[in-house]
Amino acid sequence: MYHLLPQPKHETPVFPPSETKSTPAVPLEFLGEAVFAGGIVLSLEAAFGRVDGIVKTATGYCGGTLRKPSHREVLEGITGHTEAVKVIYDTRKIPYTSLCDKFWETHDPTNKEYLGFGVDTHYRSAIFYANEEQRKQAQESKIRRQMKLNKRIVTKIIPLDFSDFFLAENQHQKYYLQRNHRLCANLNLRSTEQFVTSTTASRLNGILALNGKEAVDELERFMRSDELPKETKLVCEGIIEYFVRNET
Repeated sequence: MYHLLPQPKHETPVFPPSETKSTPAVPLEFLGEAVFAGGIVLSLEAAFGRVDGIVKTATGYCGGTLRKPSHREVLEGITGHTEAVKVIYDTRKIPYTSLCDKFWETHDPTNKEYLGFGVDTHYRSAIFYANEEQRKQAQESKIRRQMKLNKRIVTKIIPLDFSDFFLAENQHQKYYLQRNHRLCANLNLRSTEQFVTSTTASRLNGILALNGKEAVDELERFMRSDELPKETKLVCEGIIEYFVRNET
């Protein structure tokens, strides 16, 4: 795992919509936020990172009784938190309802284990909403998905004050990107805050979660559409060569 600088002990801002250092082109009024939980949270973050219009992603904990819980405390089930992903998105490029539709594709929402039989509340399927409009759109999306399935969706739609979303520890952010030390160093990502506020990190994390030709195609497309530094492009080209070699 890539070596990050120590996470500060003071309460770290959870990339509010007003944080735009990595995305100056997106006006504040067009930034929306959403929180989802389902399946393996590392894979869920990667899946949303690949979506066009996503500005930032982060893993964390929400819905519990303790402020800033640790991963160990959440896994022990003593805090009532759920492992989740928070996304900041450009509302001009993707609406909230499309994020909900994408959510169903990331895991099996009919898995009865998410009801709590054999697992704790930290591992469940849920859409957390911040207002009535999000609740309505999430419910409508759930109904559309249910009509396509022959098993009942067990996903919960739960109210949440988004200020009660707490960042997970360093090692749980951008898991797939952190496995490529050279690329992280080239992007100068050395702290949790830098990882969760970087649009480039979110996209690359999503791409690197893929395998083979799919990863190559997505990485080549990203390199064409994003103005990456020359050095970063060289590292990405090396990653592409690695994928190609291991496909043959």
